[in-house]
Amino acid sequence: MRAAVKGYGYYLPARIVTNDELAGSIDTNDEWIVERTGIKQRHIAGEGEFTSHLGAKAAINALKNAGLEPNDIDMLILATTTPDDTMPATATKIQQQIGMTRGSAFDVNAACSGFVYAMTIADSFIKSGAAKRILVVGAETFSRILDWKDRSTCILFGDGAAALVLEASQEEDKGVLFAKIYSDGNHHAILNTSGGVSSTGTAGYVSMNGKEVFRHAVSKMSDSVLEALASLNLDVAAIDKLIPHQANVRILQAVGKRIGLPEEKLVSTVAYNANTSSASIPLAIAYAADKGQINPGDLLVMPALGAGLTWGTCIIRW
Repeated sequence: MRAAVKGYGYYLPARIVTNDELAGSIDTNDEWIVERTGIKQRHIAGEGEFTSHLGAKAAINALKNAGLEPNDIDMLILATTTPDDTMPATATKIQQQIGMTRGSAFDVNAACSGFVYAMTIADSFIKSGAAKRILVVGAETFSRILDWKDRSTCILFGDGAAALVLEASQEEDKGVLFAKIYSDGNHHAILNTSGGVSSTGTAGYVSMNGKEVFRHAVSKMSDSVLEALASLNLDVAAIDKLIPHQANVRILQAVGKRIGLPEEKLVSTVAYNANTSSASIPLAIAYAADKGQINPGDLLVMPALGAGLTWGTCIIRW
């Protein structure tokens, strides 16, 4: 039994903030940002638009794409770092907004690795027979935890949501072929926030040691991809599309180069969406699928690294 992709969907807030607009409030410019990150713009949630709203719209679009109704779903897993509230789980609010009145719903917080973590969990539930269909959603309003005067972080992130519908399938060599996650709390200080419910009573702002995050992202994502391929007795040439967490274009290119992948096999949406944390991989999948860049039978390799540090790789046969 495998978890096969039945459908996908996404949602991006209407407001687009360009690099030139940011240059009006902080010491930066479009050329500086593009050269260092590849980012040209980012979507920002509007007033009163929460993570649950973004996630629900992405979920509805994924269900339509799959030809399913909300109550065809047994479980809804939301990967997010920016929940609406401390409790209840934002997944339950998405469940309510899409009209899903059965099954279960819960959140997963593994920062930018959240989608890979959620996919790994969903794969386990489906393989065990505990669920037949699972909606995996990555949704973020990362703009709410940014210090918009901090040039080192505010240029990097954006808001958005995307979702995959996974369905149990016995079709050979299709769906999730590999999923494995890791973490190392010894490096938690290089990427975190300045606050939290228990520590300060506030959400705080994102803080990051960019050089250290870059180093760990390239090495850990590359190594996890190579381990995943080895476990399947595949080499890098078997990859049809590498769809990493969309942190910045330099990290994506460095991972591709380190594993020996031709750049034309790399999917990048950084220029349009910036870093949308746990939503970045499913957004990139949806982008590539809509552009006709993903074909049935393609091998998609999805590595990620996030605060924690957390990381992992998921491989699916489309």
